[in-house]
Amino acid sequence: MTSQDLFTLQPGSLQIVASDFDARPMSAIDADGQRIGYEPALARAVCQRLGLEPVWHNLPMEDFYSCLETGQYDVVWFNQAITTERQQRADFTRPYGLFDEAVLVRQGSQVNSAQDLVGKRVGGLADSTNIALVKDFPGAEAVPFPGSDRVLPEMLDALHNGQIDALIDDELVLIVAAEDDPSLRLAFSLPTRVPFGIAVPKSRQSLLNALNQTLDELAADGTMAQLWAEWIPQKPFPFTALGQ
Repeated sequence: MTSQDLFTLQPGSLQIVASDFDARPMSAIDADGQRIGYEPALARAVCQRLGLEPVWHNLPMEDFYSCLETGQYDVVWFNQAITTERQQRADFTRPYGLFDEAVLVRQGSQVNSAQDLVGKRVGGLADSTNIALVKDFPGAEAVPFPGSDRVLPEMLDALHNGQIDALIDDELVLIVAAEDDPSLRLAFSLPTRVPFGIAVPKSRQSLLNALNQTLDELAADGTMAQLWAEWIPQKPFPFTALGQ
C-alpha cells in the first residue's frame, strides 16, 4: 500500500493533532525541539512502514476532537484513552498500550488510598478519564484544570502550594513527576488498564484500516514491544507477540 492509497490530507505526510504537554515517557519535547517518547517513536515506525512523514500540531487538548472534525488533520495521536464518548466523534485504532492511573500527593500527606481522600481536593485534567474517576472517591472534590500544554506544571504547582491535596493522572506521568521531585510521592495506583489508540475521522476508513494493519504488523514482529521496553521499562509490555 502506498501513501497515495491512504487518502491522507497531504500526500506523503500524516497530520497529527497532539500537544507539547510534557507527558513523559509517552510524549515530550526535548531541548532541541524534537518530539520524543513512546508515542512519537511508534508514530515514526508506523509512518515509515506507510511511506509517510509524521507532522505534529500543538493544539489545546480540549479542542482535539473539534479540530479533527474540521478536516484539517488526519488523526489525534496523544495520550487518548478509547472511551465511549470519544468514539461518538471519531473511530479508534486497535490499542497500542494499556495504562493505569495513579494519585500523587506531597510527602507527609496521610493519603494512601481512595478512602483517605474524604474532604480532599483532587486535581486533574478537565474532561479526562483521570478526573472522571474522582467521582468514585467517597467525599473527594474534583478540581479540573484546562488542558493547556502547561497543565502538568500548573497542577504540580497547585499541589505544592496547597490549592489541591492530591493530583490524579496517568500513572507513568506521575511516576516521572515523583522521580523528578522528591517532595512528592505516589500515594496509590489504580489498575485501570485503559486502552489508548489513534483517533481517526469517521469518514477515513481507508486510513483507519492502514493504521490498524501496520500496528498489527509492528506488534507481531516485536517492534512495538521493543519501543515499549525502550521508553516504558517500568511496566511489562501489555500484549502478546500477536498483538492481542
